[in-house]
Amino acid sequence: MTHQTAGPAPRPVVVAGDANVDLVLRGDVVPRFGQAEQLADSGDLVLGGSASIAASGVARLGVPTSLVARVGADTFGTFTLDALRACGVDVGAVETSSDEPTGLSVILSTPGDRAILTVPGTIPTLTGERLTQVLDGRWPGLLHVASYFLQPGLAAALPGVLARAREQGWTTSVDTNWDPAEKWAGLADVLGHLDLLLPNRNELRAIAGALGEPADLDDVELATRLARRGPRVVVKDGADGGWSVGPDGAVVRAPGVAVDVVDTTGAGDSFDAGYLAALAYGVGDEQERVRWATVAGSLSTLGSGGTGRQATRADLERELTR
Repeated sequence: MTHQTAGPAPRPVVVAGDANVDLVLRGDVVPRFGQAEQLADSGDLVLGGSASIAASGVARLGVPTSLVARVGADTFGTFTLDALRACGVDVGAVETSSDEPTGLSVILSTPGDRAILTVPGTIPTLTGERLTQVLDGRWPGLLHVASYFLQPGLAAALPGVLARAREQGWTTSVDTNWDPAEKWAGLADVLGHLDLLLPNRNELRAIAGALGEPADLDDVELATRLARRGPRVVVKDGADGGWSVGPDGAVVRAPGVAVDVVDTTGAGDSFDAGYLAALAYGVGDEQERVRWATVAGSLSTLGSGGTGRQATRADLERELTR
C-alpha cells in the first residue's frame, strides 16, 4: 500500500454528544467495601466524554472541528471547556446550563480493562433540535454523533436529524458506545441514515443481536449484515487494530501499533478521530483510512485519559511512513 499524502484543505467536522470530566484512577482499583481504604498508584482529572475525546482527536490532527454538547455552570464545566479549547476544538456551540451539573465519570483503569462510573449531569440534555440548529447554514462536512445511549432525547430525534443533514451534504457517522441498560433499542431507524457505524467488537455483536441477527454468526458476517442496512461498518479490534466492511462483505484490515500501554481510556474515540480525519482530508483508500484509525487509537494509549497523548498530524505521518 502506498501512503497517500492528504490534501491541505480538510472538510470540517462537527461532533455531537457528551462533554464531561474523567477522574482516571490506576493501580489497585477494584473496590472492596467494608470501609476498606485502598491506595491507588495515580489519579488524573482529564477531559472526558466520547464526543469530546473524538473531537479533540480530530482537531489535533489539524482538521477544523466543532463540538455540540452541554456542560454545567460549574468548576467541571469550566475545566471541560478549557481542555477542549486547548486541543483546538471550537466550543462555540457548547451550551452552559445553570440547572444541571457537568457530567462526571470515574474510571478505574487497568492495563487490560477498565470500569466506568458515570454521573450523567448535562450529558442527557442535548436535543436533536439543538443539533439541527447548529448544522443548518454551515458548510457541510462530517457529522459524528457519540454516546447514543447516554442521550435519549437526541437519540429519539436522530433519524430525522441525520436525514436532514445528509440532504444538506453532510457525511454522517455514529459511535453508539456501550448501552448501560443493555437494551440497544432504536438503532434500526438510525442505520439507514448513516454513512459510517463505528463499534467495537462487543458493541457490534450487541447491536446485531438487538436487530435480530443470529448469535452464531461471526463478526464479519454480522458487520456485513449491518452494512446492508446502510452504513459502512468500521470495527475497533483492540490490540489487533481494526477492520471495516461494506455491504459486499469485503473486509479491509489494518494493524495497530505495538506500544507500552499506560491507559486505554478513550482509545476507541481516538480510533474514530483517525478515521474521520482521513475522510476529512480526502484519503481515498479504505485500508489507509482504517490505518489512520488504528494508529491514532494505539498512540492515544501512551498517556493517561483520553486526550493526554492523542496523536498530532506529525505523529500520525511518522507511523504511517514506517
